[in-house]
Amino acid sequence: MPELITLDQAEAMTTEQVHDLYRRFVSRSQVSLIGSFGFGRDLVDHAEGAWIHLRDGRRVLDFTGGVGVLSHGHNHPRILAARRRFQESRRMEVHKNYFSPYVAALSHNLAALLPGDLNISYFPNSGAEAVEGAVKLAYKYHRGRRGTVLHTDIAFHGKLLGAGSLTASPEIHFPYPQIPGTDTFAYDDLDSFLLALDRHTWSSGESDVYAVVVEPFSASSLRACSAEFLRALRRICTERDIVLIFDEVYTGWGKTGALFHFMHHPGLVPDIVTTSKSFGGGKASISGYITREPIFRAAYDNLSDATLHSTTYYGFGEETATALEAVAIAVDEDFPGRARELGERLRTGLSEIADHHPRLVRRVEGKGALHGVFLTPGPHIPAKLREMLPTSVAKDPQAVSKLLTGAVVAALYRDHGILTFFGSNRAIALIVSPPLVARADEVDLFVKALDEVLDQGAARLLAGLVREKVTG
Repeated sequence: MPELITLDQAEAMTTEQVHDLYRRFVSRSQVSLIGSFGFGRDLVDHAEGAWIHLRDGRRVLDFTGGVGVLSHGHNHPRILAARRRFQESRRMEVHKNYFSPYVAALSHNLAALLPGDLNISYFPNSGAEAVEGAVKLAYKYHRGRRGTVLHTDIAFHGKLLGAGSLTASPEIHFPYPQIPGTDTFAYDDLDSFLLALDRHTWSSGESDVYAVVVEPFSASSLRACSAEFLRALRRICTERDIVLIFDEVYTGWGKTGALFHFMHHPGLVPDIVTTSKSFGGGKASISGYITREPIFRAAYDNLSDATLHSTTYYGFGEETATALEAVAIAVDEDFPGRARELGERLRTGLSEIADHHPRLVRRVEGKGALHGVFLTPGPHIPAKLREMLPTSVAKDPQAVSKLLTGAVVAALYRDHGILTFFGSNRAIALIVSPPLVARADEVDLFVKALDEVLDQGAARLLAGLVREKVTG
């Protein structure tokens, strides 16, 4: 029999042992990349709220928001209680042949919270799967008679082949095969959208476009579509019977100050909206797409097509039970209101930082509890740092921005015990995305730390990153 590592042994591993197993069985490159920062050399003991507690007794303020997953913070007590109740009652986890009360209740609650007739739900596992399910539904709605789906030029919809075909981010730089019939238009640009639409309109005037997928707020670039653009998009899609899909995987459940970002605009209703990340309360990997009833009825609501889109895990128990509680918390604790309060405090603090560091901070963008600080790097990578970089990285046109922003991430962690990250779209930003359970004093702690870090200036920050890379 092979010697297997037990749970107890895994929890007792040293950093060196974890790194060794990653190099051998996961990814050497991940160790090299993440190990360049202090957090790549630490192991976590436990986490609660906005704080991560390390094995060596230090605690770290988590201002990543789990990259959208942790709006509820780490280990929200109501989430833990709901999962514990499910487990202790020995509820049935997965079985396709029985109806799930959790799916039924969760679907009802989403219909009650969302506007218009967005009232039919389906629950896969990840955001990319939700996007692909939504696009598949739109294609089936048109019975395969149309062949084009449009998306924006800064879109980030996922990394699977289908969702990746709709993603326009430098993070996906390898030429994977694409689903057929995709085309792009400029984000928040109605003229560009109309040109894209014209490219796929037959001489008869009929459109070949079956779906338009857009992020009302682009979390990866900190940009929002205007109300005018979104309303024009809605009107044109209605006129041409095109399925309008809003991707709110990151921005759902209050992150920008409304339950979903599109709800900042009263009366605006997409045909399908996708959700994931904080939908699982920071504990469950679950996503969903919610569609207007006429779209679903026309596509799948007949006996022959009832299981045309399904999964073995549909009806899964603990994930939907967790999401049921996560949604209730977002409503009970007024996550949109919390995001607005956090956003006002962040906007004030980050604006003061921009004024204090005009040569280093190019601009600050964002809404609610999702902001970005765009830094102004110098024109060149220091020679000592360039020598340490792989050729492909040194040639990256974003390399200087990534290095400077990465140096700020490293300094915040090393000197102040604050965990952050930077975005991966065309314009690199330090992402400021606290969980919605964060307190005002924790926001102030972050702002003060960032101000002190930027006081070091670009040269010292980059030198610190070099030292950390060398000593790490």
